[in-house]
Amino acid sequence: MIGIIDYGSGNVGAIANIYKQLKIPHLITGDLTALEQAERYILPGVGDFDTTMEHVRASGMVDMLNHQVLVRKKKVLGICVGMQLLAQSSEEGVLPGLGWIPGRVRRIDGARLAHKPKLPHMGWNDIREVRTTGLMRDVDMKRGFYFLHSYYFDADRPEDVTATVTYGGEMACGVAHDNVYGFQFHPEKGHANGVALFRNFALI
Repeated sequence: MIGIIDYGSGNVGAIANIYKQLKIPHLITGDLTALEQAERYILPGVGDFDTTMEHVRASGMVDMLNHQVLVRKKKVLGICVGMQLLAQSSEEGVLPGLGWIPGRVRRIDGARLAHKPKLPHMGWNDIREVRTTGLMRDVDMKRGFYFLHSYYFDADRPEDVTATVTYGGEMACGVAHDNVYGFQFHPEKGHANGVALFRNFALI
């Protein structure tokens, strides 16, 4: 059973529709007891870092998730701002993140890139897998995924970066450490690529 975490931020319905299509057991819930029974989690997020983190904290599920993810080692996938919450902090806000993957979320700085990009980075972009996790099996890298963001995950450990995207310069768009995974793009909008990624997450 995949628990799609509902804390008032994120396109949970679109993710659930993909799992319904795949006939993979799932539930959308913010209920702590129900989430404890799930075998793995999806942490969605749409909006800014602090507001999303406030939603998670207000839901009362931080301690439960820390236990399930860090102690029981259940797999979790963060999407978009849900990925950013995996970091220790963000330049977009002042609240601490979950800190499951060491790193900081930083604003895309056009002054540091070869070509100054428009922000936010919005639209389809191809990606490059730099470390295999099993989540990209049957994914067309050239077709890529849909992005909508102005911030990226700056991982402390290069080995925690699993995928990169080029937008003015190369930056991380996928991270993973142990049982924790995250992607900056929106796989729920990724058509066949998104279906493949969500299927892979259910199987790894």
